[in-house]
Amino acid sequence: MDQILKERDRLLQRTARAFGLAFTAVAFACLAAPGSVGPTTLVLIVPLFAILAFAQYRLGVSRALAWIVVILASGTAILFVVVTLETDTPTAGAAAGLGMLMSFSLASVAVVLASGRYRIPVLAVVVLTLGVLAVVLLEPWRPLVHSITLFAVGWSSMTLVGAWVVAAVPQVARRIASIGRAHRAERHASELEAQRRQNARLLHDTVLATLTLLAHSGVGVAPAALQQQAAEDARLLRQLRLGATPTPDRSGQYNLEPVEETVLGTTLESVKQRFGRMGLEVSWHGTGQVLLPSDVLDAFLLALAECLENVRRHSGVTEAHVTIVDDATTVRAMVTDAGVGFVLDDVDSARLGFKDSVVARLKEVGGQARLFSSPGSGTTVVLEVPR
Repeated sequence: MDQILKERDRLLQRTARAFGLAFTAVAFACLAAPGSVGPTTLVLIVPLFAILAFAQYRLGVSRALAWIVVILASGTAILFVVVTLETDTPTAGAAAGLGMLMSFSLASVAVVLASGRYRIPVLAVVVLTLGVLAVVLLEPWRPLVHSITLFAVGWSSMTLVGAWVVAAVPQVARRIASIGRAHRAERHASELEAQRRQNARLLHDTVLATLTLLAHSGVGVAPAALQQQAAEDARLLRQLRLGATPTPDRSGQYNLEPVEETVLGTTLESVKQRFGRMGLEVSWHGTGQVLLPSDVLDAFLLALAECLENVRRHSGVTEAHVTIVDDATTVRAMVTDAGVGFVLDDVDSARLGFKDSVVARLKEVGGQARLFSSPGSGTTVVLEVPR
């Protein structure tokens, strides 16, 4: 909040400087116009205008009351010089210049004086004093009603500008704060949703897969392999209960150790061994000498493991083929089986297996997955990730 108040004061100062210098230039142009005032008067008011303009410029940098005093003093001095020396019939240029000076140029200090408890009384005293002075001294130069109206319009408009800035800045600050709170709430909700999806994937890829095996009495899986898989899942659940954050391993398992970047071929064998223990023979084709970023490699191999799990569980065959190809921009894996196949439209959209553990996982790293299948013709899944 302190920073916002400082910015508010800076805005008030710069606004006062802009108005002050603009109206001072107009007032000087009116008085310096040929025939407006005599040469002696002009020579005397030029340095006073220079002091006035310098003080108004400095007011845009510092809110010190000393600069306000200099502005008011130099402006009043100009008024006295012109009124004292120009005893003849006032010219229209001189009357316009003095009116602009007293009613607008000097009134620019009201923008700064509109904020702060001690500045409001100062503003009231300044307005009253200058108002009386301007009316008394300018009365021979202008009609009384004209002088009072012009002075009131100038000072009230400058005061309203300052008051508007003072009132508007806290409202803007509150709106900015509310936008910040909404952003933080949205980010928190997004993080919670991402964590929920990650947890759903973790459970689907580990515990739910093991429970499915148990539900089918471990058909096609050696008891030792099933026991090992259940032990790993139990260890993972203990880690979760203790507050750990498991890291997905590229073989489709989860552990607590960070995984370094490595060559794709060094991890394919672990995936093959894992599914070999569960009764699915995986044949690898193509290249494995591809270096991928760690997060991309994780997503690629975890999605690949999920596809093989689907083959093992749903295809009705005990063999799958994985072909790895790559080009300058993309690495592709084609997972193919000669199983029963299925109608794509019959897949329940709410199932997590392909939608979340494959499609969404690859999408997060800039990849994609395509599924091809028909009843009796097997299934092919194409996985693509950027290099």
